[in-house]
Amino acid sequence: MPVLAPLSRRRTTTARKAAYDALRRAIVAGELAPGTRLSENELADALAVSRTPVREALLRLREDQLVEVVAQHGTFVTPISTDAVRDAQFLREAVECAAIRLAATRTTPADVAALRALLREQEIARDAGDVDGFDALDLALHRALCDLSGRPIAWAVGQRANGHLDRVRRLSLPVPNYVAEMVEEHRAVVDAVEIGDPDLAEAALRHHLRMVLSGLPRIRAERPELFADDEAPFTGTDDEGGQIA
Repeated sequence: MPVLAPLSRRRTTTARKAAYDALRRAIVAGELAPGTRLSENELADALAVSRTPVREALLRLREDQLVEVVAQHGTFVTPISTDAVRDAQFLREAVECAAIRLAATRTTPADVAALRALLREQEIARDAGDVDGFDALDLALHRALCDLSGRPIAWAVGQRANGHLDRVRRLSLPVPNYVAEMVEEHRAVVDAVEIGDPDLAEAALRHHLRMVLSGLPRIRAERPELFADDEAPFTGTDDEGGQIA
């Protein structure tokens, strides 16, 4: 299990969210690989919290389909599900494209300036080869666009379904020229929002969102060990490295 940074001491509710966020980030980034057995005690020690927020975080991650409980064996990180990726993409496209149509009709010059500041930070991350930094800035831009719709629930709903999609998106980032293409696509979206054209903004965003799925067959072919056979039952890895049914 990779080293997880200890969390600062917080109230129980905040500790639960912090534990969830830390574990979700580690799963999405591949630091907790598919099949990894998750021990409440070990995770609590690594995060410097009690077992309660870890247990509650794992329950939430189970709802997100990022972990699975295998009877009499324990809790494991799930493989990436192609079906879950496609479901998340369907939901994300529906919600974010509806949100950006609203954003294009109500965005102010100050809002556009903030979006362009995020684009400049993305360019800096691109030039520095900072994949983790770009990942965070990518999410920040999409969240900002959803918030500008005046319907912030759009982001919250999408995030709960996006776990497997985020894992594929994260695997795409180190691909040569991928981040550069993402920055230019983001720029096209922001340009359309700035001129107040909902149709153009929706078309630009829809094209951008579908780029993640376009790379899915290649990623699955290159890293089959990370993916589930969606027609087969989940299998994890026991403490000796063997497969369990």
